[in-house]
Amino acid sequence: MMADDFVVFIVDDDARMREALVELLASYNIAAMAFETAGDYIGADKPNIPACLVLDVELPDINGLDLQGRIVEGGEHPPIVFITGHGDIPSSVRAMKNGAMDFLTKPFSDADVMGAIRSAISRDRTDRAARAEMSLLKQSYLGLTPRERDVLPLVVSGLLNKQAAAELGISEVTLQVHRRKVMQKMGATSLAELVRIAQRIGIPLFDRRRAEGKSRAQT
Repeated sequence: MMADDFVVFIVDDDARMREALVELLASYNIAAMAFETAGDYIGADKPNIPACLVLDVELPDINGLDLQGRIVEGGEHPPIVFITGHGDIPSSVRAMKNGAMDFLTKPFSDADVMGAIRSAISRDRTDRAARAEMSLLKQSYLGLTPRERDVLPLVVSGLLNKQAAAELGISEVTLQVHRRKVMQKMGATSLAELVRIAQRIGIPLFDRRRAEGKSRAQT
């Protein structure tokens, strides 16, 4: 039975290479989808599960490196393992700079390609988990009220409750209520964790000197 929690995409115009890779993956109970051209790969319905793309450099329609460029520009994509019968340093450098996991020259060993594929799948799982977490954090942020969104940057910037309250023109007690709600909605159990969350979703820090000056002016 094939593993159904991840898949390997293969794009190579050499039918024998495609068949060999599919058979190799099948021997490890790994599902594969093989394509002859870049266009076939782009147009195919692909499962939304962890994956990697084993990509030939020389293709009949789009050069593999150009396809990589399009995929990278498009945003989320499976990690790429390049295979080629005509490897050269400029191509390998370009591929790696654009984030390729590996650049293998034919003929390569089963161990080499399987090692590269497993590393690529592992990275995709990690990347997907990070994207899912980021999506949840952004949803949590959208669940904050406008006032709570005002409070968040002040709190994570290290302002005292008194300073943050003065900046917003509210009482310190009210500020503390908003702060607790922000912590709860963002799923933070400590201020340090809230700071890390704010950094991840790009909340800009507040100028503490401004708040300190306002606080001194009111005393």
